Amino acid sequence: MDEADTINEEPRAIGNRPYTLSPKFKSLYELLIEKNKVMNLTAITEEREVEALHFRDSLAVLEWIPEGAFSVVDVGTGAGFPGLPIAIARPELRVTLLDATEKKVEFLKDVAAQLDLANVTCVCARAEDYAKTARASFDFAVARALAKLNALCELCMPLVKPGGAFIALKSAQTDEEIADAARAIHTLGGELEAVTDYTLPGTDIPRRAVVIRQKTAAPEQYPRGFAKIKKQPL
Repeated sequence: MDEADTINEEPRAIGNRPYTLSPKFKSLYELLIEKNKVMNLTAITEEREVEALHFRDSLAVLEWIPEGAFSVVDVGTGAGFPGLPIAIARPELRVTLLDATEKKVEFLKDVAAQLDLANVTCVCARAEDYAKTARASFDFAVARALAKLNALCELCMPLVKPGGAFIALKSAQTDEEIADAARAIHTLGGELEAVTDYTLPGTDIPRRAVVIRQKTAAPEQYPRGFAKIKKQPL
């Protein structure tokens, strides 16, 4: 598929259907803001902005996760985005929140317990280490604003089963970044399936979802250590 054919000319509004924000989102907001007083989780604190830029942006991922999917891993989840909103909106999905910062993972465990999210598992590990025990274990991997796409592909794609997909949420100004990731995508057994620009309800901020289909399992030598990924990106 030609890359240009995958990009929508006009951004579309997504992330607000068919998911209404349940009371658990209000509770999530309150827990986030309270913890943010003592831990740097987010610079966005006004409730409407959190709803649009964290909750709705996270839910945008669900446009590409069909009914019948079983498992999702959120790589470098940080404060729990997009993983926590996904878990709230789709309780049938098994959502693994993966982060290397122990204090953030402890916060996520507390949130999952307080919101009674039985479908959430929180793991404290680096993605390249986690892949040693969880290779090709998930239907979908997701990541938001974590690193450049070629590095993200190496960290995330080995976790995805053949037939699944890696979905990266990015800013809209990433044409060069996507082009630079072509070699990584091919090397890791994937294929660029879609690049979709979108806006969120109540904002004019352009966002982009990059969907990479995992055609075959990633080669066993990937992911490499993060220092090597940064020094010698695919």
